[in-house]
Amino acid sequence: MSKPQDATNVLTLSPVIPVVTIDNAADAAPLARVLLASGIPTIEITLRTPAALDAIKAIASEAPEMVVGAGTVLTEKDLSAAIDAGARYALSPGGTPKLMKAARKASIPFVPGVATASEIMRGLDLGYTCFKFFPAEQLGGATAIKSLGAPLAAARFCPTGSITPEKAPAYLALKNVLCVGGSWIAPAEYIKAGDWASIEAAAKRAVALR
Repeated sequence: MSKPQDATNVLTLSPVIPVVTIDNAADAAPLARVLLASGIPTIEITLRTPAALDAIKAIASEAPEMVVGAGTVLTEKDLSAAIDAGARYALSPGGTPKLMKAARKASIPFVPGVATASEIMRGLDLGYTCFKFFPAEQLGGATAIKSLGAPLAAARFCPTGSITPEKAPAYLALKNVLCVGGSWIAPAEYIKAGDWASIEAAAKRAVALR
């Protein structure tokens, strides 16, 4: 997993990648172990809290079987910090030319975010084939991705944004969708409460979606 185009490897690990915002890094390794036991071997930790990088470090060191990714990577500095923390791939809600060019030289796969055909074409020009379609539901959902697939056949997607367990199957049925991002598996309130049983149940249902 040393080049951006190898993002396919991580995006096919699970039908759903849990998208997680962590406020307390001490919760990260226990969460990772619950997900692993439930059949989900990957997790996206969003860089939206001060604890995010420490959470990635904790997972990388205490639950090394978990393929941990960093989300909300907005700058080259974010990408470098995520790599230093132990992230094995990175995703962004968008993709500036500067960030995408820098990520081409990074040691981990990078998945830029897209919302339009033009953004997908720019990414393809830079050598990317895997994209985060965000915010998925607001952009037209599975119907939009199916439509984009016809003229842009080389692109593959990880749709993320307001996707629910009920809506996920329509995305996963599409040939150009590798997985979906889902915040419903491990919402912040479950993590804060230590409600591992609910997270385990949601994770097992997610594994069964494909």
